[in-house]
Amino acid sequence: MKKNETQLGAIHAGFSYLLWGLLPIYWKLLNNVEAKEILANRIFWSFVFMVAVLILTKKGDLCVRTIKGFAQNKKQLYALTLASLLISANWFTYIWAVNNGHMIEASLGYYMNPLVSIVLGMIVLKEKSTFYQYLSFILAAVGVLIITFSHGEFPWIAIILALSFGLYGLAKKLINVDSSVGLTLETLVVTPFAAIYMLFLFLNGSSSFLIAGAGTDLLLIGAGAATAVPLLYFAKGAQKIPLSLLGFLQYIAPTLTLLLGILVYHEHFSTVQLLSFLFIWMALAIYSLSKTKLLTAKELKWRKEKRASM
Repeated sequence: MKKNETQLGAIHAGFSYLLWGLLPIYWKLLNNVEAKEILANRIFWSFVFMVAVLILTKKGDLCVRTIKGFAQNKKQLYALTLASLLISANWFTYIWAVNNGHMIEASLGYYMNPLVSIVLGMIVLKEKSTFYQYLSFILAAVGVLIITFSHGEFPWIAIILALSFGLYGLAKKLINVDSSVGLTLETLVVTPFAAIYMLFLFLNGSSSFLIAGAGTDLLLIGAGAATAVPLLYFAKGAQKIPLSLLGFLQYIAPTLTLLLGILVYHEHFSTVQLLSFLFIWMALAIYSLSKTKLLTAKELKWRKEKRASM
């Protein structure tokens, strides 16, 4: 049963990353709207969408019980609030990056995500790591340093995306609630702020929603479903598989984003960027191979020989 649950979790997480990899196409359709307004609408309509999901799946009572349960379990309440803030910061950074011609750097951030997840798993959850996983992290760090020193500018977009989503994945591991209820409550935390900002823009005459046309309105409303569906699958997967495997699956999304940036939206991909990406790709390849039976057996043999020689 446990093996089947792990496989199902991997499928759910993998599908979520497939959807995320294609999501830049959606945000590009809204490039006439400021990133802050897109974020506010994304949060607000995600909450509306999730309330509808709870009603249709008859989980309203479960949601109420979960909220009451936070009174006895403050740790989960804090984790939920942290998850909400982290995913909001991630959303804003990503939307801004995509609509301002930084899709390639955004993909770099998500390539770094697996390695952030590995480190967090090691430090916080005490997950065991091998020599090959340590090596993969070092290679990825070299890739980041190359792009930093060559441009003379720290890749802050990539770093914010990697850290915010890596920490979000960790927070989700600490929240032991139903995935749809958890996502509803995450959006609930920041929905009042989003609604106030949307109202401010409308009263100020600077809102795109209800002013820029029916097409824009539908896209902004649809951002709720476009956001919630992959997050629901991610939440289902995150609770059933190790954080290290979750990190491994994350390279699906940045690969699609990178290809979109280069082939569809024609962003410049320099030689230095290619070199940096090569180091990170090598890191991911080594990490992937570290999970094979051959290297796992070699690692175990090396550890036994090391203990015997001590």
